[in-house]
Amino acid sequence: MRVVLQRVSSASVTVSGTVAASIGKGLVVLLGITHSDTTADADFLLDKIVHLRVFPDEAGKMNRSLLDAGGALLVVSQFTLYGDCRKGRRPSFDAAAPAEAARALYEYFVEAARRRGVPVESGVFQAHMAVALVNDGPVTLILDTSESAR
Repeated sequence: MRVVLQRVSSASVTVSGTVAASIGKGLVVLLGITHSDTTADADFLLDKIVHLRVFPDEAGKMNRSLLDAGGALLVVSQFTLYGDCRKGRRPSFDAAAPAEAARALYEYFVEAARRRGVPVESGVFQAHMAVALVNDGPVTLILDTSESAR
């Protein structure tokens, strides 16, 4: 699994002109899923995300986690995170998991986050979405569960 994580003061997802989800302070999780990903990968990433100290403490230092800060998650499926642009001019998405396998892991990820007591909103899987956000900091991080990235 690959995640682009952004600390936000607010974010929303719009589908067909209608706001499908929105959060205030928290993290936007752009979630990409590849063929070999498992629920263990999802659990690993969730643990990392909710405990990652990226929110400011009283002194302005990044010492507080999402749980400490009382923030929310906005999870958006993003198969293009597995786009390979090394050859030619059109990205190859061969490394992205097939839609049904990705949907199952995406839904698992969202539900597992909710079970951790985090307020969670989500995009609409396989929909064309307009994601609006105010990146706070800006703080943007990339997380990956591949063996070489752990």
